[in-house]
Amino acid sequence: MQEHTISSFEEYEKVYGQSIENPESFWADYAETFDWHKPWDNVHSGSFEEGNVKWFEGGKLNITENCLDRHLEERGDKTAFIFEPNQPDGLTRSISYKELHQQVCKFANVLESKGIEKGDRVAIYMAMTPELTIAALACARVGAVHSIVFAGFSAQSLADRIQDCDAKMLITNDGLRRGNKLVPLKEISDEALESCSTVESVIVCQHADNDIEWKEGRDEWWHLLIREVSREHEAVEMDAEDPLFILYTSGSTGKPKGQVHTCGGYMVYTSYTLRNVFQVDEDDIYWCTADAGWITGHSYIIYGPLLNGVSGIIFESTPMYPDAGRLWEVVEKYSVTHFYTAPTAIRALMKEDIDYVRRYDLSSLKVLGTVGEPINEEAWNWYNEEIGNEECPIVDTWWQTETGGIMISPIAGVTPTKPGFATLPLPGIKPALLDDDGNEVEGNDVQGNLVISYPWPGVTRGIWGNHERYMDTYFNKYPGYYLTGDGCRRDKDGYYRITGRVDDVLNVSGHRLGTAEIEDAIDDHPKVVESAVVGYPHDVKGEGVYAFTICEEEITDPEAFKTEINDLITKTISPIAKAGKVQVVSGLPKTRSGKIMRRILRKVAAGDTDDMGDISTLLNPEVVEEVKAGKAY
Repeated sequence: MQEHTISSFEEYEKVYGQSIENPESFWADYAETFDWHKPWDNVHSGSFEEGNVKWFEGGKLNITENCLDRHLEERGDKTAFIFEPNQPDGLTRSISYKELHQQVCKFANVLESKGIEKGDRVAIYMAMTPELTIAALACARVGAVHSIVFAGFSAQSLADRIQDCDAKMLITNDGLRRGNKLVPLKEISDEALESCSTVESVIVCQHADNDIEWKEGRDEWWHLLIREVSREHEAVEMDAEDPLFILYTSGSTGKPKGQVHTCGGYMVYTSYTLRNVFQVDEDDIYWCTADAGWITGHSYIIYGPLLNGVSGIIFESTPMYPDAGRLWEVVEKYSVTHFYTAPTAIRALMKEDIDYVRRYDLSSLKVLGTVGEPINEEAWNWYNEEIGNEECPIVDTWWQTETGGIMISPIAGVTPTKPGFATLPLPGIKPALLDDDGNEVEGNDVQGNLVISYPWPGVTRGIWGNHERYMDTYFNKYPGYYLTGDGCRRDKDGYYRITGRVDDVLNVSGHRLGTAEIEDAIDDHPKVVESAVVGYPHDVKGEGVYAFTICEEEITDPEAFKTEINDLITKTISPIAKAGKVQVVSGLPKTRSGKIMRRILRKVAAGDTDDMGDISTLLNPEVVEEVKAGKAY
């Protein structure tokens, strides 16, 4: 595992310089470490201006052969995954690379027997179990494009995603248990499929043992389908630029965006970033606590670890179940060496009695990581002192669904760290800061809009079925750059610190939520005329949802109204998008062109109302005082 692994800061500086000077040579050198059926014709082509970036085009491969087959001779008996179930005393499972390969081949044969072919889309709506990983890898093995949908999303959100990509099949569970709660996945799936005409078959993996409805001719049991099929399967040959998966993200307009990642570039990039950022050795136990419904789960639970032959953990439960010691209990139980989680979890756990940490032996830990949102200094210091015993480097990773893998981050044990800073770009990544006019902000101790000025292999290749939206979202505003949507500060040492979103997207507990889709849900309430959603500082979630609503009649019971609003949000999107605060107003501050001036609403939501700035351009400046003086519930 040491080949192509940076081991000192001096080496990082040297490699980074080479990667920027000659990126094609740098990435081709690493790509050659994988098994290809046929070498590529071009290392890289296309540009951000045209939105047609390609890497390793013409190269033929199957990513699952690089995740599984090539490890069998040397690591066949090595643990690929340890499954830690919802209940601490539940049935744990350890799956070797050989066993995982067999299960993926069997399910690949099942998929083909059900008519799934190269290019078909398959939706996966499942509990965090090994079967989710098996389903995704089996899709990749037969050349189908998987679209994993977070199992906390509503029936409407699931239906939206199935409809957008015209999925031919849905794979789900009867249900899942998260903590003490049963989530009836099959029931939710049935509701979603009422409006999804493209789904021809549903495979149900038994997990929660709850009663479910059954549609003959469409629904089939996973365990019955795999009984008689072969453990051997010849992987379908794919071009490096063929789609591997579609993963939906929230945007500043209501409809989720289906990010397309491809077989070759994504493979190369996720493998390289995991290997270097985390510095995982052959005998280490690596644990990313994310859900596979998000990009972190794709890149750093499934593909990145398997491409590197790593032993990982699949965790079904939550950090607080049955108590606040659960994560640390698991660390001790499996002698976890690498631990990667969200700042939201850290902030929640640091509020609990420290005895929940100190009762467990965490001495196996070597590297700690954070993902999903910027980590505040207080949480960073607690994590460093109480979990890492001031001996574990913390990799504060910045990246996005669209980037495929980590972009700016310390390299564990290599990069000197600072609390709250993502620090320096990884090799091959060329960040820049732009002012609002699109001019590069030079030097250090500056801030601006974070952009990337040169393509990398893991970049999203498009928004499924909507190239115009892809260009408008990422490339048209600042031609020649990929626009991240994040603000950023570069300090006197050249270190990068992410300051938060600059568009109408919220980051709640590390989950990106579009304000427009939340507003659409709220506007369905019969009493709501119009709504506007902004974020507000939340001491656990980082950012909470603050909803301003204009209602057609007086609200006499604000708490009941807030509950009704949140029931709508839960039904339409997910409980993670619920409003923490709801304020009823008679009007919203708008420009003369009718655009809501969210800057004012953000200041009110943050309790920062001493200086509201210039409101002379407002159509209705009088509403500002009313909004300031109002009460949120």
